[in-house]
Amino acid sequence: MNTHTLIKVWDLPLRAFHWLLVISFAIAYLTEDDLLTIHVWAGYFVFALLIFRLFWGFIGNKYAKFSTFLCNPSESCRYVKELVSSKAKRYIGHNPAGAAMIMLLLISLFITTLTGFAVYGADQNAGPLSFIGSGHEKLWEETHELFANLSLLLVFIHIVGVAIESYIHKENLARSMVSGYKKSNDE
Repeated sequence: MNTHTLIKVWDLPLRAFHWLLVISFAIAYLTEDDLLTIHVWAGYFVFALLIFRLFWGFIGNKYAKFSTFLCNPSESCRYVKELVSSKAKRYIGHNPAGAAMIMLLLISLFITTLTGFAVYGADQNAGPLSFIGSGHEKLWEETHELFANLSLLLVFIHIVGVAIESYIHKENLARSMVSGYKKSNDE
């Protein structure tokens, strides 16, 4: 008989970060052209959340710390191959593919917000980069849009990965990001 002990993996600050990022990125993405004030404030909130995540990656609990889950890209690629063949090892915290996704999303979202600041500065003479001038506004705008769309693509890949891993390991990973608990590896 298999019995699993539930263990606390995702602490409240990490879970709040995750879901607030989901909401604020969605708001920013969906309001890009029509509701500039909402778009800008959602972008500021995304940026603040990213700063928090960097901070929490050094002082958060064991599973939130970058030092416990970051790995080299070859490990992430190997894990994805194992996942596709349904032979991937189960991890209590972030798996190597999840680690890569976290880094890609953080980088893409940072570039998205920073180029958004540049667009706002160039177009509206407002925000933290209000001094930037309008000389390269089109470049900033295109780069901002490119990284916003890349971030959205990464989100979809992340959701697919969570669904596949949940199926393979017979564990609802989305639920664990709400409750904070996952099954231990004790069998």
